[in-house]
Formats: sequence, structure tokens, C-alpha cells
Amino acid sequence: MATKVVPALVQEKLEAFEHLLPEFETCFRFVQDVHGQKRFSTCSVSDVVFYLHARWICDCKGYLLSVPRTTKMYEGKLCLELLRDWQLKEDTASVVDFLQRRLDLMPFAELTRQIHEVQCRQGEHGLGERLFHGRLVLLNRCMNLMQALETLFTLPEPELLQQVRQACERYGHTPEQIEQQLAQMESPLFAFVPHQVLAQQNMMVMNRLGTEIMSRGSDLPGQRSWRVLPAQEPLTPFAEHLFPAYQELVAPYHNNIMEHHFADPLERQASQ
Repeated sequence: MATKVVPALVQEKLEAFEHLLPEFETCFRFVQDVHGQKRFSTCSVSDVVFYLHARWICDCKGYLLSVPRTTKMYEGKLCLELLRDWQLKEDTASVVDFLQRRLDLMPFAELTRQIHEVQCRQGEHGLGERLFHGRLVLLNRCMNLMQALETLFTLPEPELLQQVRQACERYGHTPEQIEQQLAQMESPLFAFVPHQVLAQQNMMVMNRLGTEIMSRGSDLPGQRSWRVLPAQEPLTPFAEHLFPAYQELVAPYHNNIMEHHFADPLERQASQ
């Protein structure tokens, strides 16, 4: 059996991702924690910088493995530009706007309404627990935003900018490094080159990380709701209609009203 030849660019992408993988796993977990899997008691300037850094790393994973995308999920380039302007132009307002857009505007009223409707019905206890848990996750996200904003708003401007520059240097995002990183994201290594090997690598990594995050005790609120119950075997036909008094044609000389001739030598010989 001939082995498939992996294109050189695809191999370069795989090698670059293998080098990035340990940091990606750390950054992916941190982004999920900020988005509500964990409630932070405090949020430092370094945490805010690392959040932007983590989103850029997660975006790099998508580019290296050529993950199809219809929306800018992590906005890695924008995060780099925010870090650059934060250091050079002292632009804190754009960072605040980004944090609000990514962590705020949660539909608490609609979720509360759905929880109430489920509680008024019978037999959907699991669905109610999952909605209740989801609302707590979104609440954690908003609380994390408040912790970050409190830090950004209470520090004196000179001290804030000093901590920003120190954190950016720690995570490898000085203005000079950011220009190099932005240029690298325009290189062929970050081009969209769909390939089976890249897709398999992405599925294996994300399945492992997704299972790890979703299997946390806090994310298992009880019995599964009817919406996600496993399918019953054997599966029924997608569309089926039975006509009254219908009898299947199981043999050429049985229920053959129109007396059609069928090529069935064995049965013909047996009948003779």
C-alpha cells in the first residue's frame, strides 16, 4: 500500500504546530476560564495582557492547521494591534472596548425566562439544570470582566502603562516583536492550505481539550436533557408511509396481480 506524500508546506505547518502545542494548551484553557469556566477573585494587568496573548496563540493554531472559519473567532491580529497601541499610543480605551465586546452583553433575561418555562413543565429537569448552569457560566464571565475593568480603572495611568509594558515584554510582545508577528501571520506558513493530515491533527487536539474542559465536575449538572439523549437502535426510516391492505411482493408468482415476468429461474424451477 503506497503511503501518501505530505506536501512540504503542510509538513512545515505540522512542525510549527508541534512547537506551539504546549503553549496553545495553556492558552486555550485560560481563555475558557476567562469565558466563564472559572471565576477569578482578582484580575491583574498581566492577566489582561495574557488574555490578549492567549487569543493570538489560539488564532495561530487555527492558521497553522488551516481550520475553516466563517467568523474571526479569536481575532489574533487585532489582539496584537491592541497590545502594540497600548504600549505606543497608551490606548487603553480600545482594550476596554474589546473586553466589553467579548465578555459582556449576556442574555440573562432570556435565559431566566427559559429556566422559568422549563420549571413550569414536567419531565425536563435535566434541561433546567443545564440552563441554570449555563447562566452561572455567563455570570462568571461578566464577573471576570468587572475584575479586569476594576484593575484598569483604579491604577494610575503611569503605573498602568508600566505594568502593561512589563507584561508585554514577559510574553514576547514588545512593539518590535509585534511587527514581526504580524508579518509572520501574512507568510505562507499561515496560509489556508486544507489537508487531511492537518484536519486530523486539529480534531485530535480539540477532542482531547474539549473532553477535558467539559468533563469538569462543575459542567456536569445532572441527567442529560431529552435534546441530547442518545439515539435508539435500530434507527427508524427517515420517511415511511404504510398503505392500508398493502402486501409486499415477495416472489414473482405471489401477489403478482399484473402478472409481470421476473427473471427468477430458481423459483420457476421450484414451482415446476
